[in-house]
Amino acid sequence: MTTAIQMDITAGSDRAVTRSEVEEFFYDEAALLDDWDLDQWLTLFVPGATMNVPTTDAGGLGPESAGYFVADDWDLLKARVKRLKSRKAHAENPHSRTTRLVGNVRILGREGNVLRAGANFIIHRYRDGGSFHYVGRYAHELLVTEDGLKLTLRRAILTNEAMEPGARLSFIL
Repeated sequence: MTTAIQMDITAGSDRAVTRSEVEEFFYDEAALLDDWDLDQWLTLFVPGATMNVPTTDAGGLGPESAGYFVADDWDLLKARVKRLKSRKAHAENPHSRTTRLVGNVRILGREGNVLRAGANFIIHRYRDGGSFHYVGRYAHELLVTEDGLKLTLRRAILTNEAMEPGARLSFIL
């Protein structure tokens, strides 16, 4: 369970969660990101949540010692969304067009009100006349509430060993 941040997880629920519910959560999140509906996407998070993308050379290192392409706490996450929506995000103005395929969704465990879930992803990104492909897996922690699931940790782990020229991470994996 995420310990680097303080959040109120007591507001969670001990209700049962099905894989189908977790799949729908992943699919809805992918649609919000593909539609560039970043304000609505941010509502999927619990205030205090984090998001990270470890570097591709992490080699199985734990989160305390791995390098990161992205390591956002709650304030940085909100700032990232604000910047991506503004004209000041030169690398994403106009924003990339993406199509996300999410599959192999699994419930990996549960500790109290926090569920660990994973999925594989392929993201096709189109920008500046180029086509780029990002392959990896999600390793999320989700707070179970009576109203649904909320992200406490969003982690995207790339399988790509290297990035294609021009395949920058200026968008949200």
